[in-house]
Amino acid sequence: TPRDGDLWIARLKEEYKALIQFVKNNKDSDNDWFTLSSNKLGTKWNGKCWYIYQMQKYEFDFEFELPVTYPTTAPEIMIPELDGKTAKMYRGGKICLTIHFKPLWSKNAPHFGVAHALALGLAPWLAAEIPYLVDNGVISKTN
Repeated sequence: TPRDGDLWIARLKEEYKALIQFVKNNKDSDNDWFTLSSNKLGTKWNGKCWYIYQMQKYEFDFEFELPVTYPTTAPEIMIPELDGKTAKMYRGGKICLTIHFKPLWSKNAPHFGVAHALALGLAPWLAAEIPYLVDNGVISKTN
């Protein structure tokens, strides 16, 4: 965390480096699915994520703050506009990552970072939940 001074700056550089490579790999494989930016300290992040289902693009704003105990504790990713629309979400639009992702994070901390939270947390959540929400008429494509 930023309280760690120079150690945090080094960690933040690692985070950005990993994210840049992750985005590059996604674009190279035609699998671009999010944009992301952070505040100057790297503690608050926000962006857009999208999921293609039945030839339609569903796009959402998402955000998260790094917990004080990061990287020991995983960030809680929020998609506010889907708040209350699925059981796989907590109040405030926090996506449910408890059963599958949090144990994986615990085993791999402090090596996991923001890119892992997106690749192993947000991406599978979108893949599972967006088709379900669309098929059940909870969300629809608006042009």
